[in-house]
Amino acid sequence: MVILLDYDIRDIQLAGEGKLRIEWAEMQMPVVKLIKERFEKEKPLEGVRIAACLHVTSETANLLDALKKGGASVVVCASNPLSTQDDVAASLVKDFEIPVYAIKGEDNQTYYEHINAVLDTMPHITMDDGGDLVSTIHSKRKDVLENIIAGTEETTTGVIRFRSMENQGVLKYPIIAVNDAKTKHFFDNRYGTGQSTIDGILRATNILLAGKNFVVCGYGWCGRGLSMRARGMGANVIVVEVDPLKALEAVMDGYRVMPLLEAAKIGDIFVTVTGDTSVIRREHFEVMKNGAILANSGHFNVEISISDLEELSNRKRRIRNNVDEYTLKDGRRIFLLGEGRLINLAAAEGHPAAVMDMSFANQALCAEYIKKEGKRLESRVYSVPEEIDKKVAKMKLESMGIKIDKLTPEQEKYLKSWELGT
Repeated sequence: MVILLDYDIRDIQLAGEGKLRIEWAEMQMPVVKLIKERFEKEKPLEGVRIAACLHVTSETANLLDALKKGGASVVVCASNPLSTQDDVAASLVKDFEIPVYAIKGEDNQTYYEHINAVLDTMPHITMDDGGDLVSTIHSKRKDVLENIIAGTEETTTGVIRFRSMENQGVLKYPIIAVNDAKTKHFFDNRYGTGQSTIDGILRATNILLAGKNFVVCGYGWCGRGLSMRARGMGANVIVVEVDPLKALEAVMDGYRVMPLLEAAKIGDIFVTVTGDTSVIRREHFEVMKNGAILANSGHFNVEISISDLEELSNRKRRIRNNVDEYTLKDGRRIFLLGEGRLINLAAAEGHPAAVMDMSFANQALCAEYIKKEGKRLESRVYSVPEEIDKKVAKMKLESMGIKIDKLTPEQEKYLKSWELGT
């Protein structure tokens, strides 16, 4: 059992920089700010213990602050070893008095020690991003189950894992799939991942995208957004898919679609956004051009088979920050960005705060919903209640100064009627 410490971060002296970063993000997160103000007055989470396994960023800090102002006791660890902003972690501890267990670049052992540290608080609600927190509870920390009401999940990867657990009958408490909220995946996954992935690639490499063959593996919402942004910067986008409907959509959207083994021969930049394992592997490395660049924007570092790349190589060196050069035995060089982890957080700052505003508004409101209704829920994966999704969209529009029309009584009657026709 890990001894629970007050916190475990890189350096508390970084708090000043982190506080400024958090304040900057708050200005781009008006919906979360409105929720925070209401929570502070109403205290809807009074007495609730929340364990969060999230990317420790300035946007996350604003969510955690809202939860704490709502009366919750909050503790957080990182959901990815490379995604922590160390100055934000310091500020959360010093300025917000929120225990943090996260250090950028932490090893695998420390990562799981941190997960266990937040679980030692015996939470009522879990907030997960990728599924490692909930997976640890179900495999090694079943002692915390009796206290848990329900949890939330932020990512496609995590939702896939929990639906699998539900289907196998092993999920022990309800999970609300925040990722599947329309105000999350339509915007966060598409516009957030699209922009921040490009940002991470460019910060790591400083390459010109225009004219490059840019291979996107996966055409879900993240892949759609990434393809759109890469094309907007002049890249020749090639989409790789296994789902015929998504592949057809990519064709209709104007992209080239082909098997990865064909794309591997002509691609300059490859990005995985699938949520699956070993997407780019040995047979693909064997035919890639000299100088090919590989990046991942899926949650875990399993989409690019690093073990295959290492077996094919006779030398590896760090040539730039977040760029590892692998020299293959035939002399070709392949460049892996961010150790195959989330490139938008490994080399950049993650999603822009304005889009995380909606995702984290869903998280905060779902925590409130769990406090009220969680004990009535069964041990399965639930969608975000539609009223929460629509409320977030409405608040976002209002914060942007945008108004929309309302249905007239006649229109409402028409839409509800089956008798009315031509």
